[in-house]
Amino acid sequence: MTKPVPQRPVPPRRRLPRSFKDLTPSKHFNPRTFFQELIWKAWLTPRIGQHRRPVFPKLKRQQVAITWIGHASFLIQFTDLNVLIDPNFANWLFLLKRIKRSGLRIRDLPPIDLVLLTHAHFDHFHKPTLRKLPHPKIGVMPWGVGDLAQNLGFSRVIELDWWESFSQRDWKVTFTPSQHWGARTLADHHRGYGGFVLEHQGRKIYHAGDSAYFDGFKQIGEKLSPEIALLPIGAYHPESFRRVHMGPDEAVKAFRDLRARRMVPMHYGTFRLSFEAMDEPPRWLCEIAARENLTEKLRVLEEGVPVVF
Repeated sequence: MTKPVPQRPVPPRRRLPRSFKDLTPSKHFNPRTFFQELIWKAWLTPRIGQHRRPVFPKLKRQQVAITWIGHASFLIQFTDLNVLIDPNFANWLFLLKRIKRSGLRIRDLPPIDLVLLTHAHFDHFHKPTLRKLPHPKIGVMPWGVGDLAQNLGFSRVIELDWWESFSQRDWKVTFTPSQHWGARTLADHHRGYGGFVLEHQGRKIYHAGDSAYFDGFKQIGEKLSPEIALLPIGAYHPESFRRVHMGPDEAVKAFRDLRARRMVPMHYGTFRLSFEAMDEPPRWLCEIAARENLTEKLRVLEEGVPVVF
């Protein structure tokens, strides 16, 4: 485990919220809009999608299989390593309804060697899911988040600062910056947030976590040269949401900054977290990719279907 000088963002100055709008970094919500757009409309929307019984491919060395579970959740498989990132199989997050079912069930997962958790928000760090995972061995997460992982079945919990790495045998994960925030409640702004670059068998997979567009993508590309970039493309409307999330247009810009070879979109179509249509992000992304001659580099995954890269 490498230990450079810790790099963390300056935590926001604490103050009591003066209104409902102050409860979110976008400073946009009012109670009526929040309930009508994100709660009520989701309740009225029938849940779609299906759980699949996955057929995991038999891999050769240096092949990687990526299965999108839904939202920001992925299963990444090598010949000798199974990794989960931000697993969330919930049908409900408090009042927020899951609109599209997870692509597979927890019971159909293989034994999990490593779990990467990008930040403590409930849609990314879902305790009921983590408790049910099949034998998770190691959990890697940002600074200030490890206390949340107690009694969740991990044999070891590792906290990282930005640009710190943790390795075991011949795999390595590096925690990268993002433009987001890490608080799970009103009183825990000390918690970190970011993304991960996973390196194994000569392959490099980058998961951005949640992030707005920022210059850090160029630095990640320069320092770590990820090959496959898992990038969020949803929860960007209204415009104020772009302080903490990206739309497809900015995700493409981030992909170019990273200089990755393949882009896999995520963070759309599962929970209603913003005001754009649920099917708008992938449609818009494909239009941009066609216009900018990136279609061959884009791979839109279907939930529950492993794809070999």
